[in-house]
Amino acid sequence: MSLFGAMFSGVSGLSAQSQAMAMISDNISNVNTVGYKGNVAAFSTLVTQSSFESVFSPGGVRADAVQLVNQQGLIQRTQSVTDLAIQGNGFFVVNTLQDPTSTDGQFLYTRAGQFEIDRDGNLVNTGGHFLQGWPLDEDGEIPNNATDLAVLRTVNTNGLTGSAQATESIGLKANLQSTQPVSANIGTYAAGNMAAGTFEPDFESSVQIFDSQGGTRAVTFGFVKSATANQWNVEAYIDPDNLTDPGVHTNGLLASGTMAFNTDGSLDLDNTSAALLNLNITWNSSLGVDNSTITVNYGSNDKFDGLTQFNGNSQMVSNDVDGAVFGSLSGIEVNDLGRVTALFTNGKRQDIFQLPIATFTNPNGLAPQVGNAYAETDESGDFTLNETGLGGAGKIAPSSLEASTVDLATEFTNMIVTQRAFSASGKIISTADEMLDELVRLKR
Repeated sequence: MSLFGAMFSGVSGLSAQSQAMAMISDNISNVNTVGYKGNVAAFSTLVTQSSFESVFSPGGVRADAVQLVNQQGLIQRTQSVTDLAIQGNGFFVVNTLQDPTSTDGQFLYTRAGQFEIDRDGNLVNTGGHFLQGWPLDEDGEIPNNATDLAVLRTVNTNGLTGSAQATESIGLKANLQSTQPVSANIGTYAAGNMAAGTFEPDFESSVQIFDSQGGTRAVTFGFVKSATANQWNVEAYIDPDNLTDPGVHTNGLLASGTMAFNTDGSLDLDNTSAALLNLNITWNSSLGVDNSTITVNYGSNDKFDGLTQFNGNSQMVSNDVDGAVFGSLSGIEVNDLGRVTALFTNGKRQDIFQLPIATFTNPNGLAPQVGNAYAETDESGDFTLNETGLGGAGKIAPSSLEASTVDLATEFTNMIVTQRAFSASGKIISTADEMLDELVRLKR
């Protein structure tokens, strides 16, 4: 009978609106959950077939939850270098266990990038999921089979140590005074005199270099104005000289020659001694370090970007020396391309991981999991691992978090509408009951 059908339709309305209220309450409770995607109720009719066209048989309504996973939340800046957000499509790949090779773990996908370093050096988000990345080789390259989840590893900083690095290049910027008087004893000058201390340099400056074990040594550059115009005698030597092999470096002398300048004060490399451009150092065997080969950059030919000769005081403007002492891990950083870089106290940097971005054909078909993550389903389609910015994948925003997509004003409005609809469904039941009661009274 249609009255009973009306009551059942009202019951379905109560059930559907209850489901909608549950979704609203879940949205509101997760308004501050990082990377949360709001749910909406999708209502659809339930149709009951009637045997006669003249008789209407009410069916009712049902509510299905639709999570709008593909919606972009607001990107907000934070102070933590391990907070990550994705601007655009895609998900971070995480695993429920620290060891992704374990069969007991599960790969999941999330937009919740509030990661922290745990006591074991792993990057873990607030849901307890371990961030996955491609481990980089010595050349900073990702594995060849990068599309396979099996090559991913938990991003871990534990056990990283910096290493010492020997100096391989020196860059000098200095001015040599063009009006420097030529020494009265210039005729007695011979190569190696400045290193031996028997001829006073017109200008002298030292730079610090590093040996293969990170030891700091001083290389001194001495300059004496030549009797030839726009030309200087130059020596490079180690001080003290007992640091070098005396059989190879007399008085610590590394190289000597002449340096020329053009009439406008720029460097003339064409007439500068080639011996000054490379320093081959044979260290004293007692130091127990590797010998060094250092390239010296005095500047560009006919340019003013290195050594110059102007009418100003002779002075060292700056020097650029590579190499480093031993250093320990001081922190990490992640750039917008997903490169995880280890930072060391000696100023060195080392790329250790590349974060992949997983994309899906239908992200709204992913299955929600505990911890604000999602699992792959048949409806979502297969995942694709991409580098950031490639293949439709978004870019990573370091020191940022993606806010929840929940809008409180919308949710409260939906709550009022849902409450009224629930009351109206209840009114259907009470009205149908009154009509049935009236029908029963007809018999009396």
